[in-house]
Amino acid sequence: MRYLWALCWLAGAALLLVLGGFDYLVGTIRGDTLGLVELGIGVLAALVALAGSALGPVTLPLITLLPAAGMFVGTVITAAQSTRRAPLAFAATVALGFLIMLIAWRGRTVLAVITVPLVSAAVVLQPILPRYSDVNVIAALALSLMLVVAVAAGVAARLVVISRERQETAIRLSQRADFARDLHDYVGHHVTGIVLLAQGARAMAEKKPELVLPALERIEQAGTEAMATMRRMVGLLREGDATTDFSPLATVDDVRTLVTEFGAGANLELDGEFGDLPPELQSTVHRVVMEALTNVRKHADGAREVSVSVSRSGEWVRVQVTDDGRGKHTGRGGFGLRGLRERVSALGGSIEAGPRAAGGWLVAASLPVGRN
Repeated sequence: MRYLWALCWLAGAALLLVLGGFDYLVGTIRGDTLGLVELGIGVLAALVALAGSALGPVTLPLITLLPAAGMFVGTVITAAQSTRRAPLAFAATVALGFLIMLIAWRGRTVLAVITVPLVSAAVVLQPILPRYSDVNVIAALALSLMLVVAVAAGVAARLVVISRERQETAIRLSQRADFARDLHDYVGHHVTGIVLLAQGARAMAEKKPELVLPALERIEQAGTEAMATMRRMVGLLREGDATTDFSPLATVDDVRTLVTEFGAGANLELDGEFGDLPPELQSTVHRVVMEALTNVRKHADGAREVSVSVSRSGEWVRVQVTDDGRGKHTGRGGFGLRGLRERVSALGGSIEAGPRAAGGWLVAASLPVGRN
């Protein structure tokens, strides 16, 4: 793409050079005393046009007014001192037409609304101001049509840029919403674990005081992890610029940590290769397991065995979490489960949660690999 832009720039410079030479030659043949002035205006307009892509949205419209004003003054002087038709400044006309397109595309909106009509008037008045005739009117209409096309092209390019920016903004907002749900799920997971560990430590304080210290250490570790997660996620949400890395916080490998931290009675089975899975898919697998384990802690009273299975078969990744608890889970689930359903559905998968025939609870999710 860089080479293509370079070729276009060189082609434009060559075209303006040829047109400038033609303007000077015509002015010399006709004995026009303003030939050098028009050539200078054409050179100035050409330089602004060639540097137009590097100028800012405010600088570009303001600088374009200089060659346009020079063109208009030259046209007025020619009309005042000679009855002959002044030759059309081809180089300046083409350069200003290109600048009008750039202003409509990249210029500040207020300045573009003011500048485009003024520059267009300077271009269109070239043939008709010195001498009004049918031929000159046709030339002015042709110039007007050229400028309309230039403005339309610039406005179309501006709309494309605006549409792209809106799409990027929508994507960023969607990512922020996902991170907000992640924040709820991660904090809820850690806080639930801290509460249960604190309750267990209090229950063991009288009967087995030697187990209180390890429980307090685990509470401290869980709190530290929760704070680290919150700091990172809130920091990402505050930055929110185009360079912010919204990469997922966890992968399939981090499921091992979840199961280990859950405590005795939880076992994990991993079957397949997961390293090449898309990041959003790995993060979703981790969230399914985390939400399921959090609900086991909250609702599955007396659960002695919790089984976590993550397997990959062909183009599908399947996640299953079961427990043998006696508690009654909520069928619809809270914010965590609802957000999880939305995330799984967005990836083209499905998730089910419900009681098992043999007792306990089952959470099962199926996620396609190919759609991510």
